[in-house]
Amino acid sequence: MANMSELVTQSAVHLKQLIANKDISPVELTQAYIDRIITIDPKINAFCAKNYEQALLDAKTQERQMMQGKVQGLLFGLPIGIKDLEDTQGLNTTYGSLAFKHYIPTQDNELVQRVKQAGAIILGKTNVPDMGAGANTRNPVWGATGNPFNPLLNAGGSSGGSAAALAADLAPLCTGSDTGGSLRIPAALCGIYGLRPSAGLVPSQRKPLGWTALSVVGPMGRTVADTWLQLAATIGLSKTDPLSYDSQMPTDIHQLPPIDLSQLRIGYTEDFGCCEVDDHIRQVFRNKIKKIGPMFAACEEIQFDLPDAHGCFDVLRAEAFVAGLQSTYEKDPNLLGPNPRMNYEMGANLKLTDCVWAHKIQTQYFKNFQKLYEKYDLILSPVTPVSPFSWKDLYLTEVNGRPLENYYRWLSLTYVVTLMTNPALSFPLGQDHLNMPFGLQMIAGFRQDCQLLRIAHALEKQCQYDHDLAQPKVDIEALLKTSTDFKTGIVNDSVLAKETHTITASAV
Repeated sequence: MANMSELVTQSAVHLKQLIANKDISPVELTQAYIDRIITIDPKINAFCAKNYEQALLDAKTQERQMMQGKVQGLLFGLPIGIKDLEDTQGLNTTYGSLAFKHYIPTQDNELVQRVKQAGAIILGKTNVPDMGAGANTRNPVWGATGNPFNPLLNAGGSSGGSAAALAADLAPLCTGSDTGGSLRIPAALCGIYGLRPSAGLVPSQRKPLGWTALSVVGPMGRTVADTWLQLAATIGLSKTDPLSYDSQMPTDIHQLPPIDLSQLRIGYTEDFGCCEVDDHIRQVFRNKIKKIGPMFAACEEIQFDLPDAHGCFDVLRAEAFVAGLQSTYEKDPNLLGPNPRMNYEMGANLKLTDCVWAHKIQTQYFKNFQKLYEKYDLILSPVTPVSPFSWKDLYLTEVNGRPLENYYRWLSLTYVVTLMTNPALSFPLGQDHLNMPFGLQMIAGFRQDCQLLRIAHALEKQCQYDHDLAQPKVDIEALLKTSTDFKTGIVNDSVLAKETHTITASAV
């Protein structure tokens, strides 16, 4: 059996098999990850609230069950990080907000219940932006999360803590969530896998607007098979999510025959015709497409016409923030950071006609997008428009010298796909021009989540031995030599807090 330092780098699927074979106990594995977090996490600040004592107690209970032959649950004995937007019983859950700095939930939400029922052992909470707003994981409670490939750069968000933890092998599994790209962007920037599933496939209890498909929860993993495993443990009908539905999938992706990539028809786009993308990233994407294109039966560029995509997403996003933040804002607007406050105030200025317009646009875009799958099996794009930038910059302000109109406009490559509701995966496809991880966005047909992961699994195998395409790995020795103050500049955002943004009917 591998030593403990090697053990933590193994896939969740492999670790699951080691536990089933009694080659390692849940206690040994949990302690190995706790030791790993204690040693490495100060270099990136991926975990916020820790759960070490309870995790070891849970692991000891499972060890007794294992010795009695009572191994139960798809995630039995596997440690997991829980994104700090998910209520977790008895564990500080702050949402990255000063308004909830001391909040300790009295019960688990649906997602946490499901991973616990599947046998996962909670190591702690993973860091998020203030109220999950934005794709740079930094907040006034816990500070920033650094990218494991360079802690001075951002890890993405809002699932940045989860992505960084996985990249640095601080946990075999982590949860995420996604509205405008909160799963896919950190996965891309940290070189791991992040699946935005179809709305309702994994129930999301915490959505204040239950019938919207905008926000979802989903799995993040170091391999496609790990991502599949967590997904399989969390899917299914729930009375807490009106969009949830019954779904069946094998517990192990290897139970299905492999996909033949040479039979697939691929469409791709650099920018969906409406997104600002850095010229260097465009060239990186073109180079990647040139290399993987011959693996498929066809691989051709698609032209899009989505003139109202930005305005549509602005309105739908603002609706969700008004629903979620109204009570906090009315209590004290200063409890909200600049990003969530901007979203709330944007929504508070909307008219009913704005909302109806946005829903109509989304519906039409959805219908048009699905027609593409009559010709293509998969659509590809970059995940992010730029290489990771400093986490001290709250958000990206310009691309190719062109200013962006708000803090989340740089997420447009992912939020355009959010509008379509199709499942999308961030696939780590080598490195970019600055030797940072590059994420390929893979978008499957309506509710074709399993097909998407099966295609990704086949591509993963094809790319693993190609230096230009293989998943990048963190240099842990180099990371341990770094020193970063993740609190610097986090609290003093007074200038940013003064920014105001509103939407009028004419603007949308």
